[in-house]
Parts: sequence; structure tokens; C-alpha cells
Amino acid sequence: MRPSLPLQPTHRWGFGAFLLVEGVLLATAALLGALLGRGSLDAMPVRDVLIGTMAPTIIAALVALAITSIRGNGPAADLRLSWRWDDVVVGLKFGALGLVCTVTGVWIWTRVVGEDNATSAIGALVEDKPMSVSAAVAMFVYLWLLGPICEEVIFRGLLWGAAERLGWGSERWGRFAAFVLSTAVFAVSHLEPLRTSLLLVIAVPIGLARLVTGRLLGSIVAHQLNNFLPALAILLTALGVLAD
Repeated sequence: MRPSLPLQPTHRWGFGAFLLVEGVLLATAALLGALLGRGSLDAMPVRDVLIGTMAPTIIAALVALAITSIRGNGPAADLRLSWRWDDVVVGLKFGALGLVCTVTGVWIWTRVVGEDNATSAIGALVEDKPMSVSAAVAMFVYLWLLGPICEEVIFRGLLWGAAERLGWGSERWGRFAAFVLSTAVFAVSHLEPLRTSLLLVIAVPIGLARLVTGRLLGSIVAHQLNNFLPALAILLTALGVLAD
């Protein structure tokens, strides 16, 4: 049963805030792509790969946090972002479920689309591109820990809060609508049409952690645990330990 939550002060931001943050993310990615991607992908320096991968999501998440401070009550109140060990435990449970779903989904999906089409966008960036240990570790830490925090702030924080604010007729339906909408938008916003169905499978356990706890930490932990194996695989591939 979902725990009861203390009443939170109403924030003054909504879907416009999320659209602004998405616009910042896409504009930053496009700008960096224009500045850094002047040559072929194979010739792109590792430094540019790291910047192009990390910067758009980090900047967008910082804008989201700023919006909650300027137009709301701050990220702790508006995004339900607080430290609770029971949320960590719930996040680990749903993260473990997510790993099972991800491994199973990837196995099925790879056989449907074929090995040649199974590489993610980030995987394609590091494919056949040996990295220094420091660069590979930086990529690993981002994919495993920092990236999930930023994405959860944007999707299960800002977008969830915007959907929940509408109410949709009742508090219960508002939470369910926020879960469905954030799960769908999370999958689509990665702009990888072939992988959208797989991303939906991955996103459901993460969203459930947010739904069950009512706070953001559970989904952050679930997302981080779910990302661990893919991030580790990319780390070992970038270091040349695993064959592509």
C-alpha cells in the first residue's frame, strides 16, 4: 500500500516548465552537435564524445532545478526529493526487477531487430573508439549514477509534477496519469524510434518506484541500478576488454 505523504505546498510551474527544459536539452544537443560534430563520428575525439553525451542532460536538469526554485518551493518540496532509507530499499527492489525486464527485453528485442541494429545511441558513440581509463570511467559514472539523477529530475520530477498538478479528477488518477505520461515520454524522448518499445519496458519499473514511494529517490535508485550493467558493458567495451 502506498504510504501517505504530508501535504506539499503547490508549485506555480506546469507543463510549460517541462517543455522549456526539453527545449533546452534539444537545443544544447543540437548546438554541441554543430560545434563538435564537424567531422565523421569515427574521427570525433573522446573529449567531444563525453561533452556531447553528458552536457545536454546535465544542463537541462540544472534548468529544471532552477525552475523549482524560481517558480516553486525548491526541488526538495516540488520534486519530492528527500533522503529516506526505505525509498532506497524500494528503489533497489524495482531496480532489480528492471534488470530482469531489461535483460529479457534486450534478448527478445535483439532477436527481433538483429545484432546490427541493437546498439544504443551511446553505444554507437563509443563503438570502435578506445578510451583512456579516466575517460572510460567518467562515461561509466555518468551512465550509472549522474545521468539517471538528471533524467529522473526531468521526467519523474518535473514532468511528473506537472501531470500530478492537473489532478485528472482525483489524487489517485493524477498519480497514475503522471506514471503513464512520464513513462511514455521518457521512452520517446530518447529519439531512438527503433528502441522505443524496449525503453518502455525499461521505464515501467523505474516509474513504479516513483509511484509506490511517492518520492523521487526511489526512481533514481531504480534507474541507477537498472543502468549499472549497460554502463559496465560500455566501460569494458571502451577499454577494449569486451569485443564489440
